[in-house]
Amino acid sequence: MRKHESSQKSTGRWIVRLELILLLAFVCAAASRELRGRSVRQEQRNEAADSGLTAENGEAIEVSATGNYIKWVEFHATCEALAAAYDLDVATCKEKIHVNWIELLAYTGAKHGGKFDRNSVREIETVAGKLRDGETTMDQLTKDMEYYEYYLEAYSAVLSGMVGEFSLEEDGKWKRYYGLKAFSPVAKGFDYSHYDDFGSSRSYGYSRPHLGHDMMGQIGTPIIAIESGVVEALGWNQYGGWRIGIRSFDGKRYYYYAHLRQNYPYAEGLAEGDVVTAGDVIGYMGHTGYSVKENVNNIETVHLHWGLQLIFDESQKEGNNEIWIDCYELTKFLYRSRSEVAKVEDSKEWRRVQEMQDPEVEKRRKKEVAGFLFRLPEYGADDIIKAGDFSGNGRT
Repeated sequence: MRKHESSQKSTGRWIVRLELILLLAFVCAAASRELRGRSVRQEQRNEAADSGLTAENGEAIEVSATGNYIKWVEFHATCEALAAAYDLDVATCKEKIHVNWIELLAYTGAKHGGKFDRNSVREIETVAGKLRDGETTMDQLTKDMEYYEYYLEAYSAVLSGMVGEFSLEEDGKWKRYYGLKAFSPVAKGFDYSHYDDFGSSRSYGYSRPHLGHDMMGQIGTPIIAIESGVVEALGWNQYGGWRIGIRSFDGKRYYYYAHLRQNYPYAEGLAEGDVVTAGDVIGYMGHTGYSVKENVNNIETVHLHWGLQLIFDESQKEGNNEIWIDCYELTKFLYRSRSEVAKVEDSKEWRRVQEMQDPEVEKRRKKEVAGFLFRLPEYGADDIIKAGDFSGNGRT
């Protein structure tokens, strides 16, 4: 009898062990699937961690094969933090101590491992107050912050072209300002909806994360140049449909605008190599893309996909080392600056109402003129006549 009971207990223990083994195998299989399904972003974080340059919490913050450029950035500054830092920058622009908004954001980011929360605004305002009162300097505040320089360079790459001096045409005269000279990508007066969809799954062509920000609206909504720059790409892409790529003058930022309108995607005359000013109409919202064949509407929802790529080295422009950031909070911040447009009579065109002069545009054009004049001996008379526009572009 005891042998029978012992046999039953032994059998029961083996059943329990077998169940535990099966459960462990199931958990391992699930974990394996999860690991395989991680995005390229996570893989790059792991590579960064292997480099040994990590924050205290173990999260990789910078990796470089040669040690001279950043290979990974995550931008989590909230709209509220951006607005608080920006307002302090503008408020102090004529004071003895001019508080720099990017430095405030970099200080906060370095202090909290790139994380921003509801307390970030108060911390930004407190630090700015100490700087304005002369109690301390940013150099003193950050001298023991190991990663401040990283955050300063990373956040400067995102934001450095957005605030500065510019002039607006008012009553036939140019009036000079200092402040936000970047714009929302959707023109003033045109409704849109959006949510944070960065990193969500996309399956056309191959499985991949969504590396941009979608703004849903109506067909033909004028699309605006966020920052001044040079049109680097224009034409059809099977994923983005009719798209535009604009590079900032410092080369750090590449703005990508995709799924533009069928048959009439771009502002009239826009071409690769053109210099555009922030606030210009560059194209029109649509739902083209997801097709090898050109000019096809295969996107279900009418929207603008815009993305912001950071480039610290030209090897990052295309390939597996691309850096794209989440633009949701930045889009919310840029809502405060929307370019007003007006319809061009008897056409499908829209034009900005108020012209803006960006000093960076003027610098670029002078540089192009100087380059043309330097090469002038190489050209014949016919070449010079054909060139016509010494600025190198046909847009203002």
